[in-house]
Amino acid sequence: MSTSISPSTQYSASNFVVSAGCVLFRKREGALELCIIHDRKRDQWVLPKGRKDCGESTAEAAVRETFEETGYRCELLPCRMATRAPRPGVNTLDRVEVIDNITEPFSVVIWQQGEQGVKLVWWFIGRATSDDKVLGTQAAWEEYDSHFVEAEEACTRLKYQSEMDTAREAIQIVRDGNMGGL
Repeated sequence: MSTSISPSTQYSASNFVVSAGCVLFRKREGALELCIIHDRKRDQWVLPKGRKDCGESTAEAAVRETFEETGYRCELLPCRMATRAPRPGVNTLDRVEVIDNITEPFSVVIWQQGEQGVKLVWWFIGRATSDDKVLGTQAAWEEYDSHFVEAEEACTRLKYQSEMDTAREAIQIVRDGNMGGL
């Protein structure tokens, strides 16, 4: 038996959790705004995300969790972005291509959780489909207040560096050619 030329780590299903979320945007009076949530229990600002349910795709989980945690109905925003995923039906070498109008994850964060293993968070870019906030969408244990904030200001409020970096990357993707989709 030979070993791979690339280092790898394997986790059984009991040692990883798949989560997904959206960096949720809207455009208001020409300004780009991002939705962040204030976790009242921990007194910290975070991006909306949560665990994927069995049988659910990561994209479906991102939209559902974003709605549940923010109260804003949303959809994935088709964007122009660099990706290593091939175009549908095209068999190419593994390389980076810039593709228009895709709703692929633009980032993944891997959080080491000690004995529990890892948490994989797949990040998508979303847009609010309504300015109307729906109340009562959170789980019983969640105590979140969601707020749309000017995009750059929202980044400065986020608690975790990985979420700041994620939000800034999403802002750049949106500003580089997707403002018309908002």
